Amino acid sequence: MVKRRCLVLAHETVDAFSKFDNKDAHLKTKRSRKYEDVERGPHIIRLKKGSVPDYINLTPFQEFSWGLMGNYAKLKYKGDEELESSLLKAHMPIRPEEHMAVAYTMAVILAIVGIIMAIVLPIVFSMLGLGLLLGALIGVGAAVGLPVMGFMGVKGSPGGKAKARGRDIDKRISGVMSFISAMASANVPVDVIFKELSKQEVYGEIQNEAEWITRDTELLGIDILTAVRRGALRSPSTKFQDFLQGVVTTTTSGGQLKPYFIMKSEQFEKENKLMMKQTMETMAMLAESFVTVVVAFPLFLVVILAIMAIIGGTAQSTTNILFMVIGLMIPMSQFGFIFVVWSMSQE
Repeated sequence: MVKRRCLVLAHETVDAFSKFDNKDAHLKTKRSRKYEDVERGPHIIRLKKGSVPDYINLTPFQEFSWGLMGNYAKLKYKGDEELESSLLKAHMPIRPEEHMAVAYTMAVILAIVGIIMAIVLPIVFSMLGLGLLLGALIGVGAAVGLPVMGFMGVKGSPGGKAKARGRDIDKRISGVMSFISAMASANVPVDVIFKELSKQEVYGEIQNEAEWITRDTELLGIDILTAVRRGALRSPSTKFQDFLQGVVTTTTSGGQLKPYFIMKSEQFEKENKLMMKQTMETMAMLAESFVTVVVAFPLFLVVILAIMAIIGGTAQSTTNILFMVIGLMIPMSQFGFIFVVWSMSQE
């Protein structure tokens, strides 16, 4: 009986001291429930009801481009780190070689369209009496310019999409920091914070970034710090990159994440207020410019042209100019200001 009690006390002592053994604890993925801090091997992940695995499928045009220009693209592609990084940051599930095949195919199609225009336009212009030379110049310009613009546009589309994702992340990061700091105040582990963040559709592209981090930890078995570091490398937003790098640095240096999250929340909130203030000042300046350029200037121009027509006697030419001012200049300037204000409000 005494021997058995000694064994029990020894076992309890070992368990008590094992709680204070935190060696390399920051490299392990923490679990949300008690008694789950033991590293697990491959295990089943239950998906939502009705969900299916997301396979990488090419669109019909991408398949056609790969079949037509795939060999040429593989022969010419020597490695483009900028393109590969843009595809990753844009979350475009396509290989660089396949994307370059699409760019080459688009250039070939537009080259054929440009050659047809170079043949047809001179004939049409000569029949309409607009000049054979003008039609030939426009046709040659189309034959040369369309393939180049098509190739550069397709090749640069991942960079444009990545920048759009970065703007969306920067727009929503202040609210995300409030969400993260609130969960950190309740002592929620980091991996659970990102897992819960991946379920919040209101946070747009940040939700997608959190989904990738959760995928790395839950499906691939990567520790949370490595997953966060990888998330920082593939994020298109500089602010979100700095935040994720700060999480890794704070944890590995022995700091506490709760004060860090609260500090970043306050920082991004202040930056958001400054950005909104700058936006409002810019919109106020645009409103003053609208009154001056679109409202006052056309009225003065119409009055001046009417007076010149009465005094100078050139009524027909002045009337044509008035029609151009009223029918073209005023509507185009108004639509231009509307588009600028709408795009700023979207930002």
